Amino acid sequence: MKNTWRFAGLMLLAAAVVTATAMAQEVSFKDPVGDDNGPGTYTYPTDNVYKPGSFDLTSFKMKASGDKVQLDFGVNSTLEAKCWSMEYGFCVQMMFVFIQSDPATGHTDGLPGLNVKFAQDGAWNKAIVVSPQPASRVKDEVALKVAKGLQTDIIVPVRVKGAGRTISAWIDAKDLPKGDITKWGYQVIMQSNEGFPAPTDLLTRKVNEYEGQHRFGGGNDGDCDPHAIDILAGSGMGDKSEIEAQHKMLAYECNADGTSKTMATLTMVYMKK
Repeated sequence: MKNTWRFAGLMLLAAAVVTATAMAQEVSFKDPVGDDNGPGTYTYPTDNVYKPGSFDLTSFKMKASGDKVQLDFGVNSTLEAKCWSMEYGFCVQMMFVFIQSDPATGHTDGLPGLNVKFAQDGAWNKAIVVSPQPASRVKDEVALKVAKGLQTDIIVPVRVKGAGRTISAWIDAKDLPKGDITKWGYQVIMQSNEGFPAPTDLLTRKVNEYEGQHRFGGGNDGDCDPHAIDILAGSGMGDKSEIEAQHKMLAYECNADGTSKTMATLTMVYMKK
């Protein structure tokens, strides 16, 4: 009888493992190497901490399993583990993940400091802010700078970590909409962690006309240029054609006074079946 109960217990455990595995969902995208120049003109800040390739997004994965969701971002440079008193294994990068589960109920406004909007069919439902800043500060900044109507759809990870060339973040599955994540749309914006942002910017680093020690160059000194160094584009397969697709999405026009005439408009990328 003891062996029978033991066998039954093992069978139940095996069934649970199989069920959990079957329920796990994953999306995976690649991005071309060498497109970390925004609309095609952006240059890195001059300080040595911004190593070449630091903002070159090469891959993005998201896996939902049980009550947790893990996000992994690949970059084209070994991470700076310690600078500016950051404690999570990376310090210069900052990523925004916009997720579309239902475009009919989504948002087309971008978040403060990015200077982008989303196409109507690319409207986002949830945005995940991945920063090396403490989660408490990110949440405070969201509460202070993001419009009330968007705040409830912003997710701050419960944990972040950088190692090698990969930045990882974990969120609670309950914070995402219910559904099959492989059918959703995604957009990832690579930005830079700014410890002393402008009063209206969500911890993002500005792009100016000329690069400086801690400023990207190749843009505009006003607030009309997109503050996005790399994004997903095309089919998210890493094809070289996606570089031009990125440049087109991030195209913009400025008025003479530095205000926006035509804002960069982003669309979503969907996983190929």
